[in-house]
Amino acid sequence: MGGRAIARGIVPATGPRDARGVRLSVVIPTWCEATTVAACVRRAAQLGDEVVVADAASTDGTGERARASGARVVLAPRGRGPQLDVGARAATGDVLLFLHADTYLGAGARDAIDAALRDPAIVGGNFRLRFEPGGSWASLFAAANDLRRLAFRVYYGDSAIFVRRRAYDLLGGFGDLPLMEDYAFVRRLERLGPTAYLRDVAAVSSARRFEGRPLRTLALWALVQGLYEAGVPTPWLAKLYRDLR
Repeated sequence: MGGRAIARGIVPATGPRDARGVRLSVVIPTWCEATTVAACVRRAAQLGDEVVVADAASTDGTGERARASGARVVLAPRGRGPQLDVGARAATGDVLLFLHADTYLGAGARDAIDAALRDPAIVGGNFRLRFEPGGSWASLFAAANDLRRLAFRVYYGDSAIFVRRRAYDLLGGFGDLPLMEDYAFVRRLERLGPTAYLRDVAAVSSARRFEGRPLRTLALWALVQGLYEAGVPTPWLAKLYRDLR
């Protein structure tokens, strides 16, 4: 595969033929991310036309630091799905880029998005995932994510999902899921139309979730995924997976 892998599906008529001039909004959900949010907002401002932080009333000053760094801060109920949707409603862009507070995009990300969206059929997409700090487990998790994206068209929010506003609206957003909201959204997005996998630019995410406990984290992810597929309600799953940032 080259720098972009395309997943085919039902194609709506969305987007301009030339993505230059398209307004890009970066939406960041936060909960007690005071140590990372300022750097995240500054980096996001370099690639987006606006940065919207959907904060769940963090108690550590996250909202204040985000605002001081240039973001528009909106309050949202805690939970990844509700926060993403509140941020998206506040955003004004033609394209929405959903970014975690512990993730940043490598050089050339905006150009890559613009290039992908010059094809009017493309409804959205994501980036190749890499973890910092590196190491054998970080490399293994990154390789597994890459293979899963290529083979099964499955990816998650830490890989920086972007979507045309019209496609987002057609899909009804992320909904009120506190967990697995990205997986559910991506499944609908992939059925809606072709997506772009931007492998030449990395979404660099923190390895904090599995540092020192990689096997436990892998087992937990597999358990949550399996229970979700079996129909277990997401509020119950959220009790298993507490890190809902």
